[in-house]
Amino acid sequence: QVHLVESGGGVVQPGGSLTLSCAASGFTDFTFSDYAMNWYRQAPGRQREFVAAITRAGDNSIYGDSMKGRFTISRNNAKNEMYLQMDSLRCEETGVYYCNAVRGSGESWGQGTQVTVSS
Repeated sequence: QVHLVESGGGVVQPGGSLTLSCAASGFTDFTFSDYAMNWYRQAPGRQREFVAAITRAGDNSIYGDSMKGRFTISRNNAKNEMYLQMDSLRCEETGVYYCNAVRGSGESWGQGTQVTVSS
């Protein structure tokens, strides 16, 4: 099973920026580039929400509607890492941000990193 560790969370003021990272390890039969990667988030008292996704080669990405134009997902397959650049952050985007790796019918999740947007 792929092991995922998120980092980069913290406290930021509204309108500020943060960059999250997801480090992947534990590969056996496959490599990082065999996995489509996603970011999700979960606000207190709410269901987990899709944030962004990136293809295995990193040549295409999609975003949740409210994130378009403000968030950028990327990956570095040589480093087994994925990133999420978040700009113009809003208070309602406070929550735990999770990294997700998908290959076929299998998936792995990280433990999450807390992002707090507050003045």
